[in-house]
Amino acid sequence: MLVIAHRGASAAAPENTPEAFELADRLGADGVELDVRWWAPTARPPRLVVAHDPLPDDPEHVDSLPDLHDVLDACGSRMLVNVEIKNGDASGPIDPSMAAVGATVQALRDRAADRGDRWLISSFSPETVGHLRRTAPEFPTALLVEGLDVATIDSAARAGHQAIHPDVEASSSELVRHGHDLGLMVTAWTCNDADRIVELATWGVDAVCTDVPDVALSSLGRTGAARQPDPRWPWRSRTRAQDRPQ
Repeated sequence: MLVIAHRGASAAAPENTPEAFELADRLGADGVELDVRWWAPTARPPRLVVAHDPLPDDPEHVDSLPDLHDVLDACGSRMLVNVEIKNGDASGPIDPSMAAVGATVQALRDRAADRGDRWLISSFSPETVGHLRRTAPEFPTALLVEGLDVATIDSAARAGHQAIHPDVEASSSELVRHGHDLGLMVTAWTCNDADRIVELATWGVDAVCTDVPDVALSSLGRTGAARQPDPRWPWRSRTRAQDRPQ
């Protein structure tokens, strides 16, 4: 099971900062998850800001937040990177221009020297990841969900996503198996409890998103081991649930 540092090693360093992502790499995390928001003020050039919460009204505060390029530099060249696009939440309705999608795609395309298979782009907004699939099909996508059931998994598979990311509290071994049956990678978020992380691994969960990558690695027996030099997303082959051998 991959260990993905949630907003970097966010229990030990400020979340969504270069410091948090550099620390995640030093701790041996297989990858990181980060959040991006599109910021287009009238008096400043627009940019992708790395931040989880809705952006404040104070432009000087937003100026102090890192942009996607800064954070990707801090992630180095080894770790996997899951970019979550924030588009439509408590901060307002979905941006129909999908500016955050276009800017994210361009930022990743600009990094031609990086491994192309490092990237995964996710969102809670089906419209956002659907737009990305239509306009940049070379990038794998994941649907983020709070609740999880068979219908939600079926919908994600029909939409062509490579992964589904449920809240850990909504996960179960049966639902993980159903996702695998349909060719979906399953990542549970956000889990910081060592015993629960072990349980997720026994269910076959493909990746765990955690604020404490050191705790997760220790619980999985990876303390003191060399960092995985070339982690890969465990994409699965598309199958049909009814074709699974009994």
